[in-house]
Amino acid sequence: MAKPPDASASPTSSTSPIRRAARGGYREELSGFHLMSSRACGVIVILLVLMGVVLDYAVYPERQLVFAWARLVTSGAILAALGLLYTDVGKRHVHAITFIWLMFPQMMIAWMIHVTQGETSLFYIGIILTMFAVGTLFPVGYRYTLAFGMVTMALFYCACMSRAVGVLDQSQFLFHMTIIAFAVLGSTVYTYYNEKGRRQLYYLKEELARKNAELAGTNADLVQIKGQMLQQEKMAALGTLAAGLLHEVNNPVNFCLMAVELAAEDADAKASALLTECLADAKQGMLRVQHIVSDLKTFAYRKGGTDLLGGQFVFERALASAIRLVGHELKGVAVQRDVPADTLVRGDEAAIIGVLINLLGNAVMAMRKAARQPYEIVVTARWRDDDKLHVAVRDNGPGIAPEHLARVFEPFFTTREVGQGLGLGLSISYSVIERHGGVLLADSVAGAWTQMMFDLPRGDMSAGAPAHHGTPIYPAIEKDLS
Repeated sequence: MAKPPDASASPTSSTSPIRRAARGGYREELSGFHLMSSRACGVIVILLVLMGVVLDYAVYPERQLVFAWARLVTSGAILAALGLLYTDVGKRHVHAITFIWLMFPQMMIAWMIHVTQGETSLFYIGIILTMFAVGTLFPVGYRYTLAFGMVTMALFYCACMSRAVGVLDQSQFLFHMTIIAFAVLGSTVYTYYNEKGRRQLYYLKEELARKNAELAGTNADLVQIKGQMLQQEKMAALGTLAAGLLHEVNNPVNFCLMAVELAAEDADAKASALLTECLADAKQGMLRVQHIVSDLKTFAYRKGGTDLLGGQFVFERALASAIRLVGHELKGVAVQRDVPADTLVRGDEAAIIGVLINLLGNAVMAMRKAARQPYEIVVTARWRDDDKLHVAVRDNGPGIAPEHLARVFEPFFTTREVGQGLGLGLSISYSVIERHGGVLLADSVAGAWTQMMFDLPRGDMSAGAPAHHGTPIYPAIEKDLS
C-alpha cells in the first residue's frame, strides 16, 4: 500500500524528496546541456581564433606568420578536445575537458602578450572577452568561472613578469590586472545569478509538469464523476417513470385481477380445466406486472446524498427484485440462489439492486458471447464473523483475462465492442459498495468462471424488518427464469 506524502516536507523545502529528485534531474539535464554547449562554443572559438589573424595583421604585422602558426596549433588542440567530447570518456568528464580547451586560447593570448609589449599589449582585451564569454555563454557554476578567472590572472601575471625586461610600466600593469580582476568578478557574479535563475526555471518546469499531471488526474476524476452523474440522471428518470407507472398501471392491473378472480369463481369456469388454467395464467401475469412496478418503485423513492447506511432492507428480496428486473435477459439461464433465511442488512436497497442488476447483466452477456452452455449463475450469501453479509455472484462464462482483471473497475475500461457499453457499470458499482463500507472484488479463471464479491453490514433486528413494497414472492412467477 502506498504511503501518503509527508506533509512536513514542503515541496519548496531544500530537504524535501521533491527537491532532491528535482536536483538530481537538474544535474542530469545540465550535464547534457553543458555537453551540447561545449561542442557548439568550441566551434565558435576555433573560428574566432582563426579570424584573429586580421588583428595580427593590423597590430603586429611583423609577427603575423608566427601568430598564424600559434592560432593553427591552438585551433587544432581545441578541435582534438571537441573530438574527445564525442567519446564515452569525454561525456563523463565534459566539465574538465571544457575547462582544458578553454585554457588553450588563454595560454595563446598570454604567450602573445609575453612576446609583444607585455603589460601594454592590446591582447589583454582578448583575455577579458574570453572571461565574459565563459560567464555568459557556458552553463557552468560560479566556482567554475572563478577558478577559470584566477588561472587567467595568473597567466597574465606570468606573461608580464617572465619577460626579459620585466614589467616596465607598473601603473599600466596594475591597471590591466585590475580590469581583468573586475572581469573575473563580474563574470563570477553574473554566473552565480544566471545559475540560480536557471535552477529556479528548472524547478518551475518540474512544478508545472507535476501540476499538469495533477490536472490530468483531476480531469480523469471529473470524467468519472460525469459518468456517475449521467448514471444518476438515468436512475432519476427511471424513478420518475416508475412513479407514474405506479399510479397508471396498478389500477387497471387490480381491476384485471378482480375480474380474473370473479371469473374463476364462475361455475362454467370451474367446470372447464382449460379455462381454469387460462385464468390462473392470466392472474400470474397480472401479479408479475405488480412485482415489476413494485420493484421499479424502489428507484422512485431512493434517497439522495452520500449516507447510504441509514436504511435497512432484506437482501433476499433485493436479489429477487434484481432477478425480476433483468428477467428478459435471463431467459435460458439457470439462476441458483444459496441465501440464508436472515438477510437483513443496512444500506440503500435501490443502490444494491442496481449493483446486482449490473453484475447479473455482465455475467449473462459474457456467457452468451462465449456460447458455452449450459448458462448458469450462482448467487451465494453467507454471514461472516464480523457481522458482514458476504455476497458472491459467480457465472460459468469465459472468465476474465489476467491482464484485464486488475482493470475491470477502472472508469471507461471495457472489453466489449464499440457501442456496447461505456465501461462505467463496474466503476459505479464499486463506488456504491465502497460507500456501504465494503469493497467490490473480482476473481476469475480465464476460460472457466468469474466471481464478483462484496460485503454488506448487518441490519438492526431490534428495529424490525423494513416494509417491502409489493406482494410476496411467488415461486411460480420466477420458474421461467431458469
